Amino acid sequence: MIIQQLEELEASRRNIRLLLLRDDLAHPELPGNKWRKLKYNLAEAQRLGHDTLLTFGGAFSNHVAAVAAAGRLHNLRTIGLIRGEETLPLNPTLARAVANGMHLRYLDRSTYRRKQEPAFLAELLHETGPAYVIPEGGSNTLALPGCAELVAELTAETHFDYLCVACGTGGTLAGLLTGLSGQTQIVGVVALKGGEFLRADIDTLTQTATGRTYPNYELRTDYHFGGYANFSAELLHFIQDFESRHGVLLDPIYTGKLLYGVLDLLQHNYFAAGSTVVAVHTGGLQGWTGFQQRFAHRSAWWPSAI
Repeated sequence: MIIQQLEELEASRRNIRLLLLRDDLAHPELPGNKWRKLKYNLAEAQRLGHDTLLTFGGAFSNHVAAVAAAGRLHNLRTIGLIRGEETLPLNPTLARAVANGMHLRYLDRSTYRRKQEPAFLAELLHETGPAYVIPEGGSNTLALPGCAELVAELTAETHFDYLCVACGTGGTLAGLLTGLSGQTQIVGVVALKGGEFLRADIDTLTQTATGRTYPNYELRTDYHFGGYANFSAELLHFIQDFESRHGVLLDPIYTGKLLYGVLDLLQHNYFAAGSTVVAVHTGGLQGWTGFQQRFAHRSAWWPSAI
């Protein structure tokens, strides 16, 4: 586990220890929360005798990329149900998924919205053959214990008062909640517009997994920069500046918004003076190649490391 201290003037002024947990470096091909979410799902798929994984996601999904890589690493077939129409040539995310052996199928947006309906899933599995189904983003009850392990690993290294994480489907935050004890507060920076609904999803996940809900978290919904997969020149400038100051590349979907939010909350005295704040870098850097392909005309700067 690599923990990096972030030297920020406002943190120093208020005697706050600001740390970045580099979970993006934990697994070479399945960085950050994607590996943690998949760990026990893969074990369950193998326990049940499945040789195929089936999952859902958008065309630039980190989760889809991770499931494809996990399938190759564990000798499992993978099927990706992709939201929207097929576009050729494939973008870098989907091209990599195919290179890892994933079979892609495309669903129009109205059909895709039925992905959680039992009758629709049964129809899909009738067409594809038996498969272990992993939901969009990998957020189910078996994702939670893998994410909870991060808390145990972090606690063994350092004391902390706040744990900050980006939220897309809420599964990572739910898992972290189940691993915490005491008064530690989790701050979830929501990456999509109108993300207030995630509280109900998070509470449902923890209730199903542990029989209880948890009060010690807050969702911050004001750092989405226009919605999921949206960004602005301001966010890109922040990511560029953060890399130049700390030597760490963030992504514009999740971790860029997370650290922007954390530093803004720091400026507004959200965190108690003298506390320790840990932000989790959950990876997602593979998405940069797709952003470069789609939006290079919108910015003169793109990370050279990708």
